[in-house]
Amino acid sequence: MFSSHKELLKSLDSTKLVGLVPTMGSLHNGHLSLIKKAVSENEQVVVTIYVNPTQFNDINDLKKYPRNLESDIHKLRNYKNIFIYSPTDKDLYQEVVSKNYDLDNLDKILEGKFRPGHFSGVATIVEKMFDIFNPDNAYFGEKDFQQLSIIKTMVKKLGIKVNVISCETIREADGLAMSSRNEHMTKGERLIAGKINKFLIKAKELYKNKKIDKIPVSMIDEINNLKNCKLEYFEIDNLSKYSSSLMDEGDRIFIACWVGKTRIIDNITLK
Repeated sequence: MFSSHKELLKSLDSTKLVGLVPTMGSLHNGHLSLIKKAVSENEQVVVTIYVNPTQFNDINDLKKYPRNLESDIHKLRNYKNIFIYSPTDKDLYQEVVSKNYDLDNLDKILEGKFRPGHFSGVATIVEKMFDIFNPDNAYFGEKDFQQLSIIKTMVKKLGIKVNVISCETIREADGLAMSSRNEHMTKGERLIAGKINKFLIKAKELYKNKKIDKIPVSMIDEINNLKNCKLEYFEIDNLSKYSSSLMDEGDRIFIACWVGKTRIIDNITLK
């Protein structure tokens, strides 16, 4: 494991393909699926484990974000040709602030409405990682589809030479998208959270049958009536309409809600 990017760079072979998997740690099977794909497609893989302060608009969220570095290292022990990078703030930032980016207003919708400044922080740290490691390929999960779209937009606008590779959302048996924050839920809250994906699937079926072009109020009320559940948004949108940097991947359904004190986001394609 490396805490200094300068030391890690000495161990990389510049003649070999480099894959990058940026994470904030507390690794689960969703992260591991990205790493497995990266390992299969590259000769060297850098896995970053760093809770980036600039992407948190709530200091309390930053403080309580799960950190399990020892467990993370243990989970990665059997992977070959990977380099674990777990830096300090000082290794990445002279001053812990976000840059300003032109993201075609993708940072103002959906998550951007509820987490001001979040995507500037994401873009800042991802650009830093790209600049440091100059990867050939970088891997991101579709659970954070808006984030993925913003990274693709940033790469296109800045002319960064990296293949941004989308990886499917990995789910629990009941359909809940895997997330490090899920561990904060009680057993009762976890049962409620397992119902979220069912609403996405129900809305998708209505959409495919041409019965809706936006989420019915009745379905929104149904979610809000779940115990300890508070909806923030549940919308059908096509992110490519905001940015010419994106390919048209069709409409998707996006949802964000609180179950107890845990915030859940998810999305599915409507193709």
